[in-house]
Amino acid sequence: MSEPTPILSLSRLNAAYEGSQVLRNVSFELPERQVVALMGRNGVGKTTTLKCIVGLVKPMNGQIRLGNQPLDGLRPDERARMGLGYVPQGRDIFPNLSVWENLQISLVVHGAKANGQVDRVLELFPVLKEMLKRKGGVLSGGQQQQLAIARALLTNPKVLLLDEPTEGIQPNIIDQIADTLLKIKKEGQISILLVEQYLDFCLGVADRFCVMDRGAVAVEGPITSLNESTVKQYLTV
Repeated sequence: MSEPTPILSLSRLNAAYEGSQVLRNVSFELPERQVVALMGRNGVGKTTTLKCIVGLVKPMNGQIRLGNQPLDGLRPDERARMGLGYVPQGRDIFPNLSVWENLQISLVVHGAKANGQVDRVLELFPVLKEMLKRKGGVLSGGQQQQLAIARALLTNPKVLLLDEPTEGIQPNIIDQIADTLLKIKKEGQISILLVEQYLDFCLGVADRFCVMDRGAVAVEGPITSLNESTVKQYLTV
């Protein structure tokens, strides 16, 4: 069986903050229609990797490609229009806007047409349908996370980038988010790169894993090959 085509690929990516190198020759691929879990302890460069992909951090060198298209030199908004959907750590919803307004503003900012997309994301996150008039700021952390993912999906991305989607969220909502990501994967239209430290969540939704340590890729492979030795060496506190 041939390997799936990569929808996103990073090659020898290096990045620094204020003279201190954070990423060291980071290379890995996200296959089409799959979920890759980017894992590792705090401070190893996972979030910086996502920020390089979406254009919020400029790497020193290396290359990022979306399909066959290099992303070098493109602004974050240009990368978003090419098909990158990003949910940052902390979610970044608009707290003073209603759930409905949060969803609508995503369409406006990205110049996207509704075309039933709002109905689709409300089917994926039915709790939001009951809260359309509520302000984002009064939602629970888990509901805000679902709103943030729904908002990113409205841009109809090829790749969905999620930074710590389970952080600070109650277990039942984590299960709902996992179920939704599995539905998205099954639909086969979106590939997902997931930065996550919750091991069980990764085991439940990911096809592959990529573990980072000290700014570099330490080990990667199918999620079924993630063994106790790797977990102990790179993931446990």
